[in-house]
Amino acid sequence: MCIIFFHFNPNSSSAYRLILAANRDEFYSRPSKPAEFWTNNCNILSGLDMEKGKEGGTWLGMSKKGKCAALTNYLQSSSNMEGLGRGFLVPNFLTQDIDGLSYLKKISLQGHLYNGFNLLTADFSTKGDMMCYYGNKSHEEPRVLDPGIYGLCNSLLETPWKKLVHGKKLFTETIQKNCSLSPKNLTEELLNVMTNEEIQLPAADIEEQGQDFIRPILKEFSALFIRTPIYGTRTSTIILVDAEGHVTFTERCLLEPGTSQWKLSSYQFDLEM
Repeated sequence: MCIIFFHFNPNSSSAYRLILAANRDEFYSRPSKPAEFWTNNCNILSGLDMEKGKEGGTWLGMSKKGKCAALTNYLQSSSNMEGLGRGFLVPNFLTQDIDGLSYLKKISLQGHLYNGFNLLTADFSTKGDMMCYYGNKSHEEPRVLDPGIYGLCNSLLETPWKKLVHGKKLFTETIQKNCSLSPKNLTEELLNVMTNEEIQLPAADIEEQGQDFIRPILKEFSALFIRTPIYGTRTSTIILVDAEGHVTFTERCLLEPGTSQWKLSSYQFDLEM
């Protein structure tokens, strides 16, 4: 499970074109690599899933060519074990010469072959910035997003779960107060938001959607930052794209479950437009 907040401000000449803050929630035992530029494609930056049979998938990534994508699972009470691997939806977009809307339309033709997911794509270029969304449980076509502030968790885009509304409020207040800060300082403020552990109960909507799967951890799952003995928030990522196409990509990874030991990595690069 994951949660993402983002401010899309396309073609801004003075402010950030994208401010994105995301948490990745996963079982601590699932192997993965922290974000780094790929060895076989030095233009793409992302963490990588290393689960056997799913190696190379990812939940969030960006390329120097101005493409960005992020994935969340749709909370379901049960999953189809024969479903296609959702983790490859992000890298497949980042490595293909195709715009986000066209890619999502292509994926939507096979949406029924996957377990539930939400997929965001972004294209930053001199021709115009574009951000798109598709959820295979929405029964709607992929769409281009208007400029604005959005929240996405494990239901459809902007579904008003209490935790999403709470987190979006914190995110919005933070960027409104601090949007003129340097990338380093704004990143620090956003990381503070993403570590918020305030329980957001009651959560009848989450329980209804997740049923038996989510009930054992409903209390913990209702917070932005999740912490349980075997499952929780393992990675927080902040992506900033400024008016000049300069990208700051910062990732904080949990080193040891049950501790507050984190590894912080930051990458900066200019988009090749």
